[in-house]
Amino acid sequence: MEGDGIGPDIMAAGLDVLNAARHRFDLPVDLTMAEIGFAALEKHGCTIPDDVLEACRQADGIILGPVSHVEYPPVSDGGINPSGHLRRNLDLFANVRPARSRTGLATPTGKPMDLVIMRENTEGFYADRTMHVGTGEIMPTPDLALAIRKVTAAASRRIAEAAFDLAETRRERVTAVHKANVLRVSDGLFLQEVRRVAEERPAIGYDEVLVDAMAAHLIRDPAPYDVIVTTNMFGDILSDEASELSGGLGLAASLNAGAAHAMAQAQHGSAPDLAGQDIANPTALIGSVAMLLRWLSGRHDLPAMDKAASAIETALDTALAKPATRTRDLSGALSTSQFGRLVCDLVKEHSQ
Repeated sequence: MEGDGIGPDIMAAGLDVLNAARHRFDLPVDLTMAEIGFAALEKHGCTIPDDVLEACRQADGIILGPVSHVEYPPVSDGGINPSGHLRRNLDLFANVRPARSRTGLATPTGKPMDLVIMRENTEGFYADRTMHVGTGEIMPTPDLALAIRKVTAAASRRIAEAAFDLAETRRERVTAVHKANVLRVSDGLFLQEVRRVAEERPAIGYDEVLVDAMAAHLIRDPAPYDVIVTTNMFGDILSDEASELSGGLGLAASLNAGAAHAMAQAQHGSAPDLAGQDIANPTALIGSVAMLLRWLSGRHDLPAMDKAASAIETALDTALAKPATRTRDLSGALSTSQFGRLVCDLVKEHSQ
């Protein structure tokens, strides 16, 4: 699903790379395109029609381009946020957001980092994920607005389990980020469940950090952190900070994963001012595709998918290592399509 703004540009590059990996590693992949966003609104009166949601239910994996949901009309007029709609309806509870520095690419602080933020994706302060009927924001009087935060033990436990599972494959360290000194009940419940999982997994190191302190630690020295697990809004904010510190949102891949479905989606927005100019950086979406392939490899026991994911990630590192082979946002000279073709060539040359 291409989405809005720069979505068609970066999706074209992402699918070219996926197709290069498919042929290089003989992947059992068939692709189906579906319209969402403004294109779907114009044709069907809704930004994500029911048949598109059903197609996503039937698919093994989903690739979602950025959407301009802030510019959509009200939900009553068909302006549904496709990202939130899919996360909620497919129960994509884990938003996995890696942030790592890369050889040859300068970062704002110059500090090395290699961490993953595991963000709970289905509740919290997000109004479209809080209530069965209505929204999580209400305005009893014109000068009073209230927001309802939803935190459940079940959702807290499963994101904690996902974080510890991921840590087992990395440096075996989990950090829970919270604000339980103020949000004693809701963040207290979140911490209760994370601590229970930590007690069950004593081989994995575990610590806790207040969210304001973590925002400072990421700037001062992000190197000690491996897997950070936190609630929805804290994870959204911290992952953007971590991505900027690791080189920028143009590099920020992510995966929305559940028990039965996973969706590749770049962290950044639709950047409508860059739409159609072939100048956007497709790295984040390409990296998200690699994450989806790795998830599919584990779910379906397909080692070739994992090899393809590694080939894509290595190709991205190689392309980003030198200024001459970067896109313009990183002081390079390549267009979106040129960068995509370079990554395709590097994937094709990858030794299995």
